[in-house]
Amino acid sequence: MTDRPVYATPRGGLPPQTQRTRDRAVFTPAYAVIPNSVMRDIVTSRLPGWQNTQAWILARPLSGFAETFAQLVLEIGPGGGSDTPEPEHGAEGVLFVLAGTPTLALDGAQHTLTPGSYVFIGPNSAWSIANDTDTPTCLQWIRKRYEPAPDVAAPASFVSHDQNVTPEPMPDCDGVWATTRFVSPDDLSHDMHVNIVTFQPGGVIPFSETHVMEHGIYVLQGRALYQLNDDWVEVEAGDFLWLRAFCPQACYAAGPGAFRYLLYKDVNRHPSLSLGGASS
Repeated sequence: MTDRPVYATPRGGLPPQTQRTRDRAVFTPAYAVIPNSVMRDIVTSRLPGWQNTQAWILARPLSGFAETFAQLVLEIGPGGGSDTPEPEHGAEGVLFVLAGTPTLALDGAQHTLTPGSYVFIGPNSAWSIANDTDTPTCLQWIRKRYEPAPDVAAPASFVSHDQNVTPEPMPDCDGVWATTRFVSPDDLSHDMHVNIVTFQPGGVIPFSETHVMEHGIYVLQGRALYQLNDDWVEVEAGDFLWLRAFCPQACYAAGPGAFRYLLYKDVNRHPSLSLGGASS
């Protein structure tokens, strides 16, 4: 096996008084950019049911903006974790380990996770997670309320790894743009996808994607210029981008190495004809 990649984690701490105040953080009606430089300990939350854990809450359903998901970075200290991690009935989720080796119990099976481990948690699965080591562990946690569909079974939980799934080259791009898909796009049991997108240096999204899917984008590695609505912004490892539906987007990988990000999107369901998705 090749050397395992290193994934970006929040900086924590607090900048010195001599650091300039203005940074790349921005919130607009179409998108938000939360750069790694503002993910400090002062903005974390402690979560009920979790021990020795702090959370950077990067996205949550917000009226008039992105409404389908929540996304967090969890830093679990030694001896920390949770036996009751998910507070909402009917929720599904994805865990992606950025650093450390936490222990996961999922539907009665034990798993030792490593950086790059990917876990899909099906709706109402029983799970817990613990850090039994003497160093912190860090992971992404993406949550969505599962939307059942007629004659479609709910998806089962599974554990995978970044290095165990071969990236699929996108069409007509000579391999410079590829997607690591942990779930088949044809599997209608899944109403969300969390993929890893990889661009080699100089690779691009050659058009402004404009679509109904909301996005949470956490940059795992590298640097790029990213189009968000009318703006081009510089992004780097550890940054988070939050895009509402129909926000135009494109990308140009600008760094010396691969540009990789974890991408959430909602898929495979009819658009509700009721405001906010509520049915009468």
